[in-house]
Amino acid sequence: MQDIKPIRVFLKVVELSSFAAAARELKMTPASVTRIVARLEEDLGQQLLVRTTRQVSLTSAGAMAAARFGPVVEDFDQVAEEITRAVRPDHGRLSINAPMSLGLRLMPSMIDRFRLAYPNITLDVSLTDAFVDVVTERCDLAIRISGPPSDKSTIWRKICEVPRHLVAAPGLFDRVPRPETPDDLDPALCMSYSAAGRAERWTLSNGARSRAVTAGISVVSNNGDFLYAMAKAGNGIALLPDFIVSEGLASGAVETVLSDWSAPSLWLTMFYPPYEALPPLVATFTDFFEAHLQEVNGLTFGTPAP
Repeated sequence: MQDIKPIRVFLKVVELSSFAAAARELKMTPASVTRIVARLEEDLGQQLLVRTTRQVSLTSAGAMAAARFGPVVEDFDQVAEEITRAVRPDHGRLSINAPMSLGLRLMPSMIDRFRLAYPNITLDVSLTDAFVDVVTERCDLAIRISGPPSDKSTIWRKICEVPRHLVAAPGLFDRVPRPETPDDLDPALCMSYSAAGRAERWTLSNGARSRAVTAGISVVSNNGDFLYAMAKAGNGIALLPDFIVSEGLASGAVETVLSDWSAPSLWLTMFYPPYEALPPLVATFTDFFEAHLQEVNGLTFGTPAP
């Protein structure tokens, strides 16, 4: 914004220790940068920078100005973004968090389409399998695949259900007996999804019958793609979401284990900070994401949320 442009220019010169480098990054001429900083010094009545032929350094007044101006500009930009996000559905910056596997498999194509539809929205996308606190991490929204949410401090919206399958490589059963019931599952061959290194608990059902099975700790990972790669290589059995294993099931790289038994579906859920009302910018992304999922739903996801 133009009101604080001289301060921005000054801070860029300080950051890069060069008028010429600041001019290149700001897409300005060096003369313009020099003139703007000189006017700021004149307005403040203090020399802020010492210029030599080799470098630019701060005076004591300049160091004080840089230390105080920096946080002010950050706060100014944050307030401007929040105001824009509150009133404009197609302008602003959006911070999004998503699980690693889902992000790598689904998000690139979706983000590409989103940017074409909304070129004035900039995105900050972080991928992690850890559950992110959207309040403390200052995240506009988080996409999660998990069981039904129990968190009372956030707002959440169920997008759809995600089926899961017990899978293994066909070759695994050339060397070990194929399980016929959940009681036949060998924990040493059952790989666990866990962020804490603990054995995973599988609940499997067949009509009215239900069995709880504790997977093993020989292989534990917090990443579904890693477990899928291990299963595909014949190293064991994993319980994984449909969007990870669907291609492998179609190609025969993996097969379903105990096909008569099923595990409860996971939820694909949007988590938001405790907004009084969903900001238009956040609503824009949510609606686009849900529409995109409806297009790919038949291939990689289960039933949409009611």
